[in-house]
Amino acid sequence: MSEVSHSETVRQDAYLRVAVDHLPYGIALFDADLRLVVANPTYAQVLALPETLVREGTSLDEILLFVARRGDLGPGTPEVLADQRRRLITSQPTTLTQRLSVLGHYIEIHTSQAPGGGLVISLSDVTDRAKAEAALEQINHTLEERVDDRTRALTLLNAELEKARAKADAANHEKTRFLAAASHDLLQPLNAARLYTSTLFERTRGTPMADLASSIDASLNAVEDIMSTLLDISRMDSGALKVTRSNFNSLDLLKKVEIEFQPLAEEKNIDLRVVGASFLVRSDRMLLARVIQNLVSNAIKYTKPGGRVLVGCRKRGETVRIDVIDTGIGIDSHQHQMIFTEFSRLEQGARIAQGLGLGLSIVQRILIALDHPLAIESVVGKGSRFSVTVPRIVESEPIAVVDEPPATRPDSQLAGLQVLCVDNERSILDAMSGLLENWGCDVRTATSLKDISQANMLEGWVPDLVLMDYHLDQSSGLDAIEWLKQVAGGQLPAILVTADRTNAVRQLAEARGTAVLNKPVKPAALRALITQVTRRG
Repeated sequence: MSEVSHSETVRQDAYLRVAVDHLPYGIALFDADLRLVVANPTYAQVLALPETLVREGTSLDEILLFVARRGDLGPGTPEVLADQRRRLITSQPTTLTQRLSVLGHYIEIHTSQAPGGGLVISLSDVTDRAKAEAALEQINHTLEERVDDRTRALTLLNAELEKARAKADAANHEKTRFLAAASHDLLQPLNAARLYTSTLFERTRGTPMADLASSIDASLNAVEDIMSTLLDISRMDSGALKVTRSNFNSLDLLKKVEIEFQPLAEEKNIDLRVVGASFLVRSDRMLLARVIQNLVSNAIKYTKPGGRVLVGCRKRGETVRIDVIDTGIGIDSHQHQMIFTEFSRLEQGARIAQGLGLGLSIVQRILIALDHPLAIESVVGKGSRFSVTVPRIVESEPIAVVDEPPATRPDSQLAGLQVLCVDNERSILDAMSGLLENWGCDVRTATSLKDISQANMLEGWVPDLVLMDYHLDQSSGLDAIEWLKQVAGGQLPAILVTADRTNAVRQLAEARGTAVLNKPVKPAALRALITQVTRRG
């Protein structure tokens, strides 16, 4: 029985030895006295041990002293280094170390105390892995350097771009400031020329000179439209466009647009009507008016004589949809986006009316700033509908408004109307005086309040209407109007005639109950506004 057990033990030891010898890493087992029991060839190969140190019974101290003397344990006294290493691996349940041998190999060593005493040491040559890790670390370091270099380059580039942007912004602001300052001087002579030409046209009506006067007026009108539009685009592109929202009656706004464009529609024999109910909406009144003005102007421009233009508003849930509908030439569906591009005009439209194709570009820019959607429906040859949707303020049900043509005041009703014109430009006063006198008005002019006072202009003569420039030499036109109202001792209808198109001026005028007419003055619009203001007054 004992012989069989011994034989079985020997066979098992042989199997264990074969298994250990074929392990891919070095392994050694030491007994409780720290003497070698078994070690595979890989263990001796990785540590580069002589055959005498891998024999059974060799002490761990001998092996440690050998590798210490060889320098594997670092600089120092070999005996001390060997003793320190033995103390470390016998005092800890497990250890894991990696070191570079004097042969240039990276060795990873793992020690573990065996149950019941003894020590198991396993090790492997990780030179390839260590080199790969070192190479990866070098790549990462190089990558970090490249990233740092790129970051510095981008930072420098961003700084340069920021300087360029700041310079461009400053140039834009300077351009806008210059245009704002220059617009008054640019529009003043154009305003005078328009008034002179209108007077010439009316005085030569029915004569061969009338066609020449009409052509001059049309040319000046084109110059005015282009200049005004370019100034507006400049203000928008430079960020000078400021949105000031308020609540107002949508139908009131449309009625004012109707009054402004009724003379032009009548001149082209186009039926212009405003219909719908009265709604309280929230938007920028001046900017929304500019949008509707552009849409109505285009509708009239591209509608043939005898056609119709309908402007209306209707409730759509919590919004109000403002429609401008015409029976004009229409727009093909694939060209809808093109019409909003600067200097882009459709061939058929270019044959009907002059222009640079800037009006709808202005519309689009303003609506983006207002965040109001715009929809287009159009059939070529039948007409178009442009619809702007604005928020509705819910207070009460809208009051239905009867559709009736706006009251107009025949030219004969202007006869004898006493009008005081105040402007610091004498040429404008002369042109305005000539136009109004041709309409039968009794006109007096002054360049300032001082002129009025020194000439005793108001003694025995009380104006029915004041046409006041905003930029006077010694005061603002609005303050001058207030002074004249006190002198007149009551209500005094007034129109502020100005080249200043800013929101601030318009809002201040509206707060004081004064109508505003922008220069250059369109005679038809002036006549319509005079009729409205004097009738109301």
